[in-house]
Amino acid sequence: MKTRDALTMARTQNVDLVEVAPNAQPPVCRIMDYGKYRYEQGKKEKEARKSQKVITIKEVRLRPKIDDHDLRTKGNQARGFLEEGHKVKMTVLFRGREMAHQDIGREVLNEMIDMLKDVATIEQAPRVEGRNMSMMLSRAASKSSSEPKAPRPPRPEQAATAPRPEQSAPAPRPAQAAPTQAQESGSAPAATAE
Repeated sequence: MKTRDALTMARTQNVDLVEVAPNAQPPVCRIMDYGKYRYEQGKKEKEARKSQKVITIKEVRLRPKIDDHDLRTKGNQARGFLEEGHKVKMTVLFRGREMAHQDIGREVLNEMIDMLKDVATIEQAPRVEGRNMSMMLSRAASKSSSEPKAPRPPRPEQAATAPRPEQSAPAPRPAQAAPTQAQESGSAPAATAE
């Protein structure tokens, strides 16, 4: 079919002539509503993005001379990240002569592994990268996926606005009728039956 004929056919149907395969011999064209096609493609892409899960890497930094309580605090922080589904990069930072005692940093990472062994698996074993020793942890596969996850407590700024369980939600109010034209203009008030 000639290009001129295809264009007139598309104009009579009030749609577009779209070139589908320009490199084919002869080039392949299609008569379609191009705006509608682009809209549907956008919807498909948006739906595909919605179904994707983005996994972020959270980093927890430690020092070789970290105290026990601080180590537990960092462990709890990492546990929270893992339970939310993030990967965690544990990094021990060495300064100065601490590089001569990398075994201390490895012990700190091993303590973290012992602390998190119920929720984490080692994705990357501890290794030295410059002045840092790091390892990567990911969430362990749950043994029983049927047990529900406990809800997270509300944040302090949300706790004030969230209704308490012992308080009941206020009863919904009946819908009010929209004002009539006479009420909006300020003329005689209309009577409503309640």
